[in-house]
Amino acid sequence: MHTRAAVAKAEAPERLREQARVSDPAKRKPVRRFVLHKILPPIGWRAYRALGNTWTYCEHDVDILRRLVAERRPVVGAFMHARTFALLHYFSLPAQGRWILMCSQSRDGEAMARIEEGLGFRVARGSSGKGGARALVEMIKAQREDRCLNSCLAIDGSRGPRGIAQLGTITLAQKTGSLLLPVAASTDHCWVWKKSWDRTVIPKPGATVAVRIGEPIEVAAKLDETQLEALRMRLERTMVGLHTELDATTGYRDTHPLQAPA
Repeated sequence: MHTRAAVAKAEAPERLREQARVSDPAKRKPVRRFVLHKILPPIGWRAYRALGNTWTYCEHDVDILRRLVAERRPVVGAFMHARTFALLHYFSLPAQGRWILMCSQSRDGEAMARIEEGLGFRVARGSSGKGGARALVEMIKAQREDRCLNSCLAIDGSRGPRGIAQLGTITLAQKTGSLLLPVAASTDHCWVWKKSWDRTVIPKPGATVAVRIGEPIEVAAKLDETQLEALRMRLERTMVGLHTELDATTGYRDTHPLQAPA
């Protein structure tokens, strides 16, 4: 009886290790992980680069960005998540300077992060759902250490609501002494990913993509709650206004508004 109990006790750690091996998705799906991390990213960033190279840019007020880059004045680029696909290629071009971005910690986010690195961006891993605070700290540290490095962050985060400004861009600008730089993009020759929360805009091959840079916004190092909310609302109104005007010039139309209903 005692011998049987001793054997069972000795076998218990082995059973636990076996259960861990079975329950670990990374070990159950090594081929899928290899494809997502090693095979797809190089294909993805090359395909995206090839697509972006077919686009023609119609630039509005980009001299603001070029001047800040030339002066080595750090900025936090504020954009709408729905226009990310249209802007990544533009901001990967050398004339736009160097940038650090935030990318989700999800399995799909791993592949996307490697694609963005392939395009020349520095990437901090995290999102509003997971690891966002840690990624924000990494971005702050990176910009403090390298004053020629700029950062980009969607005003509506990684999960929305669509077009509603959150505090991430303001915090990033506060902690790094950077200017907030509103950025808008639009095109009428595109697909809209209607199943995504942000209704992602994907320019088609040969599209003309309009890019507009807004006036930089100074962010004080210290803000009380009232001032912080006023600045958040200002940023939100600025971004909606820029996109509304730019969409009117390109002829872009969507059945849903820029901002999700309250």
